[in-house]
Amino acid sequence: PLASFTVSLRTMDNITVTIKLRPGVPQGCQIRVKYLSRYDLKIKPGENVTFTFTCKTPEEYFIMEIQKNIDCVSGPCPFGDVHLYPPGLPRLNRTFIWDVKASTKAGLELKFATPWLRQIEPGGTCPDFVSYNISSCIDTATVNIGTFCRGGSVSQVKLQGGLIMALYLPWNSSLITSGFNIANRSSIKRLCIIESTLKEESSVTLMSPNYPLGFPEDELMTWQFVVPSNMRASVFFHNYSLSNCERKEERVEYYIPGSVSNPEVFKLNDIQPANIAGSFNLSLQGCDQDAQNPGILRLLFQVVVQHPQIDENVTHLVDLSKEWDMTVTIHSEGWPNRSPLMSEPVCLICKDPRTCDRALTLVSGAVYKISFLCKDLARLRITAEKKISCADFWRCQGKIYSLSVPKTITQLPVRLHRFIWKLLAPEQINVEIMSPTLKLQQHVQEQRCNTSYSYSIVSATPERDLNVGVFCPGGSIEKIQMRNNVTISLKTFGKGFLNESNRQDLKMSFVQHIKDECTFTVKPDPRAKLYLQTPNWPHGLPPYVSVSWYITVPSKQVARLGFSKDRVGVSCETGRAYVNIQEQRLGAEETVRREDEALPKPLQMYHNFWVNISNCKPVDKTHFALQFWVILAEKKTDLAVIIAVVSGTGLLVAIGLTVCCVRKKKKKNQNPMVGVYNANVNIQMPGKQGLFKKGRKNNESHVYAVIDDAMVYGHLLKESNGSVTPEVDVYRPFDGPVGSLPPSPPPLSFRKEIKLSHSVEEPPPLTETDHDAYTFAHQKLGEPEKNGDADEKSNGDTSTFLLENKEQDGSEE
Repeated sequence: PLASFTVSLRTMDNITVTIKLRPGVPQGCQIRVKYLSRYDLKIKPGENVTFTFTCKTPEEYFIMEIQKNIDCVSGPCPFGDVHLYPPGLPRLNRTFIWDVKASTKAGLELKFATPWLRQIEPGGTCPDFVSYNISSCIDTATVNIGTFCRGGSVSQVKLQGGLIMALYLPWNSSLITSGFNIANRSSIKRLCIIESTLKEESSVTLMSPNYPLGFPEDELMTWQFVVPSNMRASVFFHNYSLSNCERKEERVEYYIPGSVSNPEVFKLNDIQPANIAGSFNLSLQGCDQDAQNPGILRLLFQVVVQHPQIDENVTHLVDLSKEWDMTVTIHSEGWPNRSPLMSEPVCLICKDPRTCDRALTLVSGAVYKISFLCKDLARLRITAEKKISCADFWRCQGKIYSLSVPKTITQLPVRLHRFIWKLLAPEQINVEIMSPTLKLQQHVQEQRCNTSYSYSIVSATPERDLNVGVFCPGGSIEKIQMRNNVTISLKTFGKGFLNESNRQDLKMSFVQHIKDECTFTVKPDPRAKLYLQTPNWPHGLPPYVSVSWYITVPSKQVARLGFSKDRVGVSCETGRAYVNIQEQRLGAEETVRREDEALPKPLQMYHNFWVNISNCKPVDKTHFALQFWVILAEKKTDLAVIIAVVSGTGLLVAIGLTVCCVRKKKKKNQNPMVGVYNANVNIQMPGKQGLFKKGRKNNESHVYAVIDDAMVYGHLLKESNGSVTPEVDVYRPFDGPVGSLPPSPPPLSFRKEIKLSHSVEEPPPLTETDHDAYTFAHQKLGEPEKNGDADEKSNGDTSTFLLENKEQDGSEE
């Protein structure tokens, strides 16, 4: 049989019991009183009702409210413990409500039994599903003081005027007492006072009344914190907003025993006091709000109590007085993405004994003395950022900026997490990064970085970011040139950076506009296999982006170049994607592969060479990501070449004698000098400024007289069977451009391999210390330079000639 319940209410108790359907639950069960069934039941004071439910699980369908009205205005208040009455109620989800009417001249006090209460945000739930809600009633206005769970630090709540106390119990709760009592006290002359008792290391989170809605206009409330005198308390404002004030000012006031300026007044956006010894009060004061646009005043804050730290009086000097555009933030691990757990001991950084926070930001141009309130400094991190900009290239050119972490940071007892350099350059000004001593290694799957720190490099435009890659010290990349603004992030791993930080040698400078989005200069290590990969790995190059690598090959070695896969793997929607490879020497073959062709098999490179990769606009879900490798090996001399060279020694003697005679004759006839041109030697490097402003393509300084056919024997020394012996041949008049730019993608009339007989890539622009590869004459001592003449002078090495012409010295052979 179904259980029967009898509820008997006395008139003097002024209690009403209401049973009704749970919201959103179908009508699958009813309440039966005598012979009538219904879906709700209201039992008033003085009534005695017996009822049953038509189902065995009424808790799934019904809820119950038990409301007791207490009048403390017209009669005495029933102060003391509050009981759960009446007994014998069915086991339903139930809410006990105590509505207490009181005069504003007499305050009411709610005292809670241990384990006291903990405030939660509206809509939150408690672990045992038992919750208290406290509201204040002043005249006709009701203010929600807050919602609380059992088990916290809130031991008392004092209110001005009446209150509504609601206790929610789930149907299976075993709680038999309310856990609080009501007491009378004198007027508190403010909305409420919340007392929080903290006996040991702990933290408490509290909210202003009506949170997250607005705190009542021009109201005042106080939190009282009871803290042992041997403990320290710190206050942190986590979430707040301000209303629009017409009169007065919103503020918080602290009353701290022993302070020389009580009350201490702070704005809500100030850093709040920390390291407070013992108990203190915190008050929130509203203002007269704008009637048309009142805004919202609200506050959520945290108070942390902990023991004094042994090293709280130890200060550390951070001298940023000579730095520019730099910020240094010391913070807890995981900041700002993760807030510390309530159970974690807090780590504080202090600018002075009372100005502390979980995160402290220091700016350049000042000197700081900081201290730490933290049991374990390993939980702290440093994140720093520095900006280097160039608005006018003529003022920036020639300047070399060091990208190293200042010692004032590395000497702190806190681990550097990340140091970010933001290199800002306007259009037509680009950034060059170099590591002269250590050089850089690109982090790839086959060649992982195992250092204590690495650099992440990103080149950015307003439209997109190009993730150049992750690099660490100790590799083969000498420099990287990039267009647009560049962000370099140094990230540390473990504690080893402290020892390695003294050897940092990363530097940067601003350079003039470069052709590609990114250009690498690489000098491979002869002892190791070098791996390189395209930026934005593994997501692929952005559309229409071109990247180049300039790889140097020592004179006595040969490089073997190979690709990690057979094809590029990209399908083009518009345009074409190319891989271009070319040695930097006259007459070099240019190897070109399109995206629909197989990549070349491993190639032998005997001279410095370029690898250029250019993307198209790929079809969706395809991307251009390519990896290649370079190995250096010693050159192997061909035996046939040795024999040919030995047997040709006599011929060389004959050539020398003949040329001497001819030179004497030409001296007499004032004819131009004669030289043999070696096309294979090119020691020019990319990115250097030109010495000759006019340019060779605009004059005839590269045109020379040709040796008579009868005196040409150079064909006997041509390469044999792939030998790398320098080729000697009759010089052919040059009719192509001269420069050092990387190979460009071929036109639409594509050819797989282009043999350049009358057109070559430009060698690098020359500086005052570079060689003139197309000039045979030597400058006389003290003779002024002539730009564009056939007798142009060069002070470089003459190793590119087999014969020296000394006639300009006046010497005869």
